[in-house]
Order: sequence, then C-alpha cells, then structure tokens
Amino acid sequence: MGAIRFGDPEWLWLLVVPALLAAIWVCRLVQRRGDAARLAAARRVPVRERLPFLGDSVFSLCLIVAAALLVVAMARPGVVNSTVRIGGIDLVILLDGSASMHTKDVTGNRWQRSVRFLRTLGDSLRWDDDRIALTLFARIAAPQIRLTKDPNTFFFFLDNLQQHSPFPLEDDTSWDTNSELAIFWGLRVLQKDEDIRGKSRNAPLFVMISDGQSWSGEVAKSIKLTRDRSVPVITIGVGTLAGGRIPEPIRPEMPVTVNTPPPAPVYSALDRASLKQIATASGGEYLELDRDTDISLANHIVDLARRRVVTLPPEPKMEELYWRVLAAAGALALVGLLSLRERSALVLQLAGGGLTLAALASLLA
Repeated sequence: MGAIRFGDPEWLWLLVVPALLAAIWVCRLVQRRGDAARLAAARRVPVRERLPFLGDSVFSLCLIVAAALLVVAMARPGVVNSTVRIGGIDLVILLDGSASMHTKDVTGNRWQRSVRFLRTLGDSLRWDDDRIALTLFARIAAPQIRLTKDPNTFFFFLDNLQQHSPFPLEDDTSWDTNSELAIFWGLRVLQKDEDIRGKSRNAPLFVMISDGQSWSGEVAKSIKLTRDRSVPVITIGVGTLAGGRIPEPIRPEMPVTVNTPPPAPVYSALDRASLKQIATASGGEYLELDRDTDISLANHIVDLARRRVVTLPPEPKMEELYWRVLAAAGALALVGLLSLRERSALVLQLAGGGLTLAALASLLA
C-alpha cells in the first residue's frame, strides 16, 4: 500500500458515501442477527432451522464495495515500481568525403560503400535512447546532423548523399583529408548538445570512416582532447591496399600547347597503418569494411558503445491500476447480482443494468 499513488486524489473524499452506507449495512446486519437469534429461540420446529448469516445483504455489500472501487478508480490509482534504467549511446559519425573516396576499388566506389554501411549501422540502433550525428570532412569539415533520436533525419541525409560526396572533385578543398578537423568538429557536436540539453547520460563514441591519412601532430592534439573527454575513436577503413585511380575532375577546357604534358594520374590506396594508429591512440579499435559482413561490424560497434554505458539510478515509474480497479468493481457487482434469491429482484436489477448500459452507449456514440 505504501507504493500506491493517486493521480487525482481530490476524488477520494467521495469515499465518505460508501463508508456511511457500510456503517448502515453493519447496523442492519447486527439487527438481522439479533432478529434471527430471537426467532430461533421463540420457534419450535421438528428440524433445526438454519438461517443464512448474511442473506440478501450480500447484494448490498457488493454494491457498496463496488461503489467504493469506482471512486478509487476515478482517483487514478497507480503503483510505483523502481526500475533500473540503462542509458543509450551517442554515435558521432565522421565520414571522409575527400577526392580519394571516389576511387572504385570496392563495389561502386568508396563513398557509396561507406553510405551502404551507415544504413546498416542505423538499423542496428534502438532509437529510443540512442542518438546519432553525422559530420563530413575533407580539407574542411561540414557537420550535417546534430545528435538526434529521429531515424528519419539520419536516413534522409543518407538518401540524398548515397551517390556522390558533397565535396566535388573540381574543388581544391576535396583533395585533402583533414582528420584533425573532423575529430575537432565531432567534439564541437558533443559540446553544443551539452550546452543545449545539458550533460548527456549516453556513452559517446566516434566512428571515423575513411581510407586513411598520414599521421600528424595536429591529429595528435585532437585525439588528446578525445581522451580527456573519454571518447574513443573507432576507425573503419574503406578501400583496398592495391588501391585504384582517382577519377579526373571535369575542368574547363584549357588551350593545349605542344609543351603542355597531360596530367599525371593520381592513385589512392588504403592507409591502414594511419587509421590503426588513430584508433590505438584514442583508446578505440580499428575495423575494416568487407573483412566481415556489415551487420556483424555494425553490431560490434554498437556493442562496444553499450559496454561503456553507465547504469543509471532507479527511477520511479507509475503503473496505472485504473482498469484493474474498474474490472474488480464490475466483478463485485456481478457477484452481488448472482446472490439474489428472489426472481423479481433479479429482474429489476437486470433491467436497471441494461438501461444504464444503454444510456452510456448513447453518450459515447
């Protein structure tokens, strides 16, 4: 009983009426038992006469208790259960959009292969407490989605980015991979969310999908910031060690002279060593597309993030008892109805119940 709470306790004062009726019922029961005792002492019959202890007063008792339960139901009772909650995860996707991601050494090209994996990763989330953010980077970084629990927002961006990177080959800023800036903007996404919504209880994790870049001191500075905030970086390599040729950008036609040599082809291969070094320095892990199925990789990433989730303290949760109390009131009224022994009284009660149901049906229609 100590765990029961009421949503609208102001209705409970109506319990005074069933209490008064219950007091009258007890007085009538005592009077009945006294009459039965005097009758048994005054009458002489060959066979011992047995009078029911309650008699037809069972019907009255059931109606009084049912009325009390209806009042309790109007007060919206509920029981408080302490449930242990587990926080969700915050995945910040750092997706490489540089010119090398156009290399066709995987199915489609590296960019399209990465977007297909992100779809599988999105399907692996629970989307109740889990959140995801998306940041693209080449020489510059371009945040696309803040941390959100809306899967439609995430998949909408994937639908519009599935064919080409927003960094065109003709743009000089596409011909570079600035991992340092990508990690920095990932931290900015977390900080901005904390400024708006307060400190999150979710476990943050960076997921960098790239074909690699040379290690530099600038990247080391950003990784130090992630370690200070306990945000590991999971690096996912896309591409092959054999590599492939980066497509030539479509440029305006230039006048051709005899001394103008054709542009040399540019090749790109997966820089596995740099990605492993970034993951190790940040306390994360290196993975690689096409080494395993996308579902296995996605589940592994989500599992790594969930291991870092801190179990939250129990929070009170109200379980509504309205329909249970209402059903108990109806059951008691039915029991009282079945206890009637006189057919005329039974017919009258059935007629009254039918009229009541008809009136309720007309009101709800």
